[in-house]
Amino acid sequence: MTGGIFSHPLATSPGAPAGLPRGPWALFALTALLALAGCSRPSSGATMDAPGGAGTASAAMRRMALKPCRLDGVAAQTLCGTLEVFEDRAAATGRKISLRVVVVPALASQPKEDPLVFLAGGPGQAASRTRILPALERIRRQRDIIFVDQRGTGDSHPLDCEALNPSRVSLAERFADREDADVLPQCRKGWEADERLYTTSIAMDDLDDVREALGYAKVNLWGISYGTRAALVYMRQHPDRVRTAILDGVAPMGQYLPLYAARDGQRALDLLLEACTKDTVCATAYPDLRARTEALLAKLDAAPAKVRLPHPRTGVTEDFVLTRRVFTAELFALLYSPDVASLVPLMLDRASKDDWTTFVALSLGLTDEVARTTSRGMFLAVVCAEDAPFFTVEDAEREAKGTWFGSRMAMDVKKACAQWPSSTVPKSFRAPVVSDIPTLLLSGELDPVTPPPWGEEAKRTLSHSLHVVVPGLGHNTVGADCARSLMAEVLTRGSVEGLTPDCGKGLKRPPFFTSFAGPVP
Repeated sequence: MTGGIFSHPLATSPGAPAGLPRGPWALFALTALLALAGCSRPSSGATMDAPGGAGTASAAMRRMALKPCRLDGVAAQTLCGTLEVFEDRAAATGRKISLRVVVVPALASQPKEDPLVFLAGGPGQAASRTRILPALERIRRQRDIIFVDQRGTGDSHPLDCEALNPSRVSLAERFADREDADVLPQCRKGWEADERLYTTSIAMDDLDDVREALGYAKVNLWGISYGTRAALVYMRQHPDRVRTAILDGVAPMGQYLPLYAARDGQRALDLLLEACTKDTVCATAYPDLRARTEALLAKLDAAPAKVRLPHPRTGVTEDFVLTRRVFTAELFALLYSPDVASLVPLMLDRASKDDWTTFVALSLGLTDEVARTTSRGMFLAVVCAEDAPFFTVEDAEREAKGTWFGSRMAMDVKKACAQWPSSTVPKSFRAPVVSDIPTLLLSGELDPVTPPPWGEEAKRTLSHSLHVVVPGLGHNTVGADCARSLMAEVLTRGSVEGLTPDCGKGLKRPPFFTSFAGPVP
């Protein structure tokens, strides 16, 4: 139960372009609706050595062959290639791993020379499996879009493990209260990998190898959630190779996953409950919702709920046990997207009456996308080296005090990491990234995991930056047209100077559902 709630899928909101997934995992929170159109397309049997028909990168510098390929759910061709790197970059000997690279060529016949590189969330999401391209149409007119599966994810030597993913077979397995530490030894036996070598710093040196192999002198970075940490690390390690950066759902170097998750998640939940109280329709439909939910949590503390209901997918009646820990972990995940969160009052109301149908239906909606897009082993490879060593049990208890979620999220990670091989990060890894690279920082007002204060923290040491908070949005802001316009504008200008921080004026959270028929008109 530890990793999935911190994988950061793409959540869209009102104003999202057609074709983008709606909901937290449909969320960190992202997978292959890459639609290509335009000129200079190769025939189905062609091999291309350059992204874009016009030869965006210098042929003299290029050393990666790209071939036409198709991704799941993609109607048009994209270009795919692989780059071999040493697993142990420092030793430069031993096992090599292949990195998957996907290039979506620009539509222009003479595209710009600096592409946009997408850095996915998680840690653990595969960039090439993200449904993100429809949000980038304005940018793709002039620039190639690059997706690289970070080492340990997707098709780049993934650290996958079925035992770490919630089961899709039975409700009893899906909602079992188990810890990653319980199954970690089984997972590690199936990996041919040195798990110590899958950290962010190493992966960002991989990314620079990809940049060089594709022949680009400079790139523009766009990171979402954990991808913003990756972008910051790349900016520090390869500053001369970055033209601009866009950080959406900012995870600065001072944020330790998942130390602050309970606190930040409680903030998002409090905002939701306050909004329901102030909304006449919601308050009338769900009176005393906070008090009734607190009573439900106390009841689950005393004894897990014994649930019997038909499986939403098979129709077969099943029995399972639901603990408070599992319930609050699922609740946390439902807060990522305001669209999905608009169903949370309905779910809490019914759960308080021992009707778990809505809870189960919403939770199952998250499961498939988690398993398909996320490598849970890579999540642990990152947090066990970069996060868990930097906080204590006392820190976890302090940050979770007074929240509904408690310290178990952080403590489960600590317990799993106790079984992980010891790894190191550079001494200065946790220092704030100091940079004058033009950087646009974007935060969703209602974000439960990277709320606006984290964007402000990162901004303090980014001298040429602009932080924009978009109202009514959750974890990442690409669902707002104004955010997409700002992204396109910073790439066009190569600067944040002159950009307006006023984004999403008039946007607000979606109306609350009072039934499955939808909100009251």
